[in-house]
Amino acid sequence: MAMHRMETAGAALTPAGRKATTIAGDPVEAWTALYEDERVEVGVWECTPGSFTSHWDGRTESIHVISGEGTLIEEDGTRHELTPGALVVMPAGARGTWEIRETIVKSYTIVQSG
Repeated sequence: MAMHRMETAGAALTPAGRKATTIAGDPVEAWTALYEDERVEVGVWECTPGSFTSHWDGRTESIHVISGEGTLIEEDGTRHELTPGALVVMPAGARGTWEIRETIVKSYTIVQSG
């Protein structure tokens, strides 16, 4: 089994358009997967300012904020500030609202449940 080293700086992102779950503003996302296998995806994602909902059904995601600023708010109101260096884990079944104030760039790891 080989290890993989990836560069997040300067990764070419593929535009994905406006978030389908937009609440406010015009959040537009782009991303690229740098590694994928049957259960795991590792990549870089960015999103412009705005607010939208997300859910992590059937998967756990870990993010590391590279740049930008925002807040991820859990359904119970718990707030996670998203600033460079922040590391947040969203377990399978979590739901939340993103409030992005400055375009966020993050690295992510998604692990499918099961």
